[in-house]
Amino acid sequence: MKIAIGGDHVGQELKPTIVEYLKKLGHEVKDFGTDSTERTDYPKYGETVAKEVASGNFDLGILICGTGVGISISANKVRGIRAVVCSEPYSAKLSKEHNNTNILAFGSRVVGPELAKMIVKEWLDAEFEGGRHARRVGMISDIEDKNDR
Repeated sequence: MKIAIGGDHVGQELKPTIVEYLKKLGHEVKDFGTDSTERTDYPKYGETVAKEVASGNFDLGILICGTGVGISISANKVRGIRAVVCSEPYSAKLSKEHNNTNILAFGSRVVGPELAKMIVKEWLDAEFEGGRHARRVGMISDIEDKNDR
């Protein structure tokens, strides 16, 4: 699987650990920055990764900032993106099974490296269940359509 990853300066401490973990699991990973702990703005990384996923260049995306909240909000502004912030594995799993999330976000100030790996693993291993959930994901897309006019 091809996975795009990005984060701001606060996420930079945790991001290399997640990149290494993803590669160990056999995934192709591209890091869209930042590569520095110098202060930067999370919205640009959220948007960049989201555009890569939405365009089909990457299957999924992972975003890391201080809490995961701001960067996921930024990603969710891109049409076709369903980014979720998760601080534990169960929600990550269900977000994929029920909401077909395509970007996972978490905060380096909220979760440590081992918990982050658990969250990533549950999310990657989960599969969208379709069925009644497909109708609801379709409703989310309809909201995008109505609000683009």
